[in-house]
Amino acid sequence: MRVFAVSKTASLCRIGKEIFLCLQFVVTTLNQKGEMKMKNKLILMDVDERPKLIKWIALSFQHLFAMFGATILVPMLTGLSPAIALMSSGIGTLAYLIVTRGKIPSYLGSSFAFIVPIITVSQGGKHLGDALFACLLVGFMYGFVALIVYRFGVKWLDHILPPVVIGSVVIVIGLALAGVAVDMASKTDMVQPMPTNSAEWSQVTDTVKNVDTDKKEITVHVYSLKHFGVALATLAIAIIANLFFRGFLSIIPILIGIIGGYIVAYLTGLVDLTPVYQASWLALPTFTTPTVSWKAALVILPVTLVVLAEHIGHLIVTGNIMGRDLTKDPGLHRSLLGDGIATSIAALIGGPPTTTYGENIGVMAITRIFSVWVIGGAAVLAISFSFVGKLSALISTIPAPVMGGVSILLFGIIASAGLRMLIENKIDLSIRRNLIISAVILVIGIGGAVLRFANIHLELEGMALATVVGILLNLILPKDASETDPVTGEESLA
Repeated sequence: MRVFAVSKTASLCRIGKEIFLCLQFVVTTLNQKGEMKMKNKLILMDVDERPKLIKWIALSFQHLFAMFGATILVPMLTGLSPAIALMSSGIGTLAYLIVTRGKIPSYLGSSFAFIVPIITVSQGGKHLGDALFACLLVGFMYGFVALIVYRFGVKWLDHILPPVVIGSVVIVIGLALAGVAVDMASKTDMVQPMPTNSAEWSQVTDTVKNVDTDKKEITVHVYSLKHFGVALATLAIAIIANLFFRGFLSIIPILIGIIGGYIVAYLTGLVDLTPVYQASWLALPTFTTPTVSWKAALVILPVTLVVLAEHIGHLIVTGNIMGRDLTKDPGLHRSLLGDGIATSIAALIGGPPTTTYGENIGVMAITRIFSVWVIGGAAVLAISFSFVGKLSALISTIPAPVMGGVSILLFGIIASAGLRMLIENKIDLSIRRNLIISAVILVIGIGGAVLRFANIHLELEGMALATVVGILLNLILPKDASETDPVTGEESLA
């Protein structure tokens, strides 16, 4: 049901915001201005290094697994073609790597920020062409902003995104998504007969996700020990791979965890291979072309402000884990232009707008492999999978508890990484300015506050809103030479 899909959008967007999660985990994995020795230790394979064929394929598959679920979920909700989304993400990523001169190892997948606006414009799939036209303009706006950055530079980034803001946002990312990881790991949907009276309804203690009056059934989100067991097994496998495996196996712990968890899930009966049997080996994707609609543009274009901030954050974090300033070389303007071209390509063939993916940044943070050949390989695999129905179907059968088990590890590391960043940058929380900025970011982000402008269909929620508020507080609050400690009353240096 379309209503059911729309109702799930908010929670799915939070899952999609794990996109922004691993991006900041990276922030702490590395001292942004750490010594050269430390930087070298954190790079096992640099951007221009090409791995041997077998390793190349395995590493690229790991990135494919990281982005696959979120990339196809957006078109599934908006009525676009999942196969086209895979194709456009692959083509867009290759275009991005070319524009950035092969210096930024970023994968571009479907953006969750556009789910609600596209659904609003398309009206149940009737006006997808109108939505695609607006998405095409989003790509053009990226190009316009790239020109501005090229002209005026990027020094303003250091001013608006200090460690106290970024570190607090990183903590928000991990803690805000902790509930999502546990929910994926331990709960499942169960269809039950619809209660017939108030007494029976009162006995339904779990979350009701859907009510089908025609079939007289309800879908309830319930706790499952079996699912949680599979998630814990996946988590254990990923941890063991990361800590105890040596050589090549030690750099693909996420992939090993997913494969091992998938086997456990299959043995426990949680894997349904029916979609694989039903899918054909070769399937030509269905293309959709844009239709000019300025009304749709007014609805969707404002969302660009959100994804621009997301893009800049991803680039800064990627640069931090690599030990170099990517905003200068090859430049933020090239990165924005590459994302804009990728979004335009996607819109022209019927795919959703693209964005750099935090999941893939998180994979690089753990593996310490930044080769653009690996990212490019994942892009080629995505394009290939858009034509191979059975392979796409097989990956789509990965159960939620498997991904939940891996997410427990990643999200927990992110929250800890944010705290570590504050410590490493010697952020003094006895200074009231720092305390206020951090406190407000944490409560707004973890509390899931929402700023919604219904008339223009623009919504800032949770982490995105916390980031914007943190930036504004950092710009507005005065910086005094000294302040009074809020606990002891003694004067402390800012």
